[in-house]
Amino acid sequence: MHRTDLPPADSDPRLDEVIAWLAPLTAPGGEPWSSISSASEDASFRRYFRVTSDSGATAIVMDAPPPAEDVRPFINMTDLLAGGGVQVPLIRAQDQARGFLLLDDLGRTTYLAALADADESTRQSLFSDAISSLVRLQQIDPLRAATPLAHYDAALLRREITLFPDWYLDRHLSAELSSDEKNALERVYAALIVSALAQPTVLTHRDYMPRNLMLTAEQNPGVIDYQDAVIGPISYDVASLMRDAFLSWEERQIIDWVARYWDQAKRAGLPVRADFSEFYREMEWMGLQRHLKVLGIFARINYRDGKTKYLADTPRFVQYVRHVAKRYQAFTPLLRLFDRLEGVALKVGYTF
Repeated sequence: MHRTDLPPADSDPRLDEVIAWLAPLTAPGGEPWSSISSASEDASFRRYFRVTSDSGATAIVMDAPPPAEDVRPFINMTDLLAGGGVQVPLIRAQDQARGFLLLDDLGRTTYLAALADADESTRQSLFSDAISSLVRLQQIDPLRAATPLAHYDAALLRREITLFPDWYLDRHLSAELSSDEKNALERVYAALIVSALAQPTVLTHRDYMPRNLMLTAEQNPGVIDYQDAVIGPISYDVASLMRDAFLSWEERQIIDWVARYWDQAKRAGLPVRADFSEFYREMEWMGLQRHLKVLGIFARINYRDGKTKYLADTPRFVQYVRHVAKRYQAFTPLLRLFDRLEGVALKVGYTF
């Protein structure tokens, strides 16, 4: 098999295994796969390759090396989402023991790429489709999953938020916190967890953002990277979509999009709050939990996994944290902490 922009044979044993696994598999029409190239990688240990036949047919290979990765949750969620009318890459071949999947190719253009250069009309159309797809996803009964899904419970929320002090504050910034600062942050974490647990729950993607949405010829968006789905707070995926890791939008635009989601969700019978302002507050608080988690994750994959590119986007999440913390008195300790760490003069009225 011809390798395009990939290491030569014997220099990447895992890739050699992938190619050997593909050898007896064929493209539609029965012809062999003739070339393989890198498609993408993500913040996990998974890699993705695009295979092509001589006639131009393509497919995606997921390489999820055990024991670091497990393809079974992806298979479980693919069946659940496809059954609920969400556009996902169907699985054409699999080897669960070795962590190989052959998937439909949803194309080369992510929403992230499409939105970066989109005009206003295109941007609105893409977000309209993304909102409709999210509502469709949330209407799926998570109890229909062949393998039961985990709940976004207090323990999981706590593990996630702990990434912020452990990896971002301690490892990345080498920040030494006073006992008052630590206690104040604990109160912030507790408030966020209580708010999340008070929300109605639905099927939750956990990374419903433009990088994981694909521009397709059939139905926009194609949805990928859903293997970590859980039963969780209804505002979580809304916050993920609106406060993206790589693109930022003006507040008035976000309010408009969230209002469109809220209206569609109500009409679809989803359990959103009857009062929009209450739902928007819950979405912002849920987003803050996610922002703190992502700051920790980006630091962790830099220092633990050697993937350095994500740290460049930490300032975006610091601004997200600041934006929410300025609006709600419960999060004043976060403002004070970031001001101190960034060398900003403390403002009158800050109290722990």
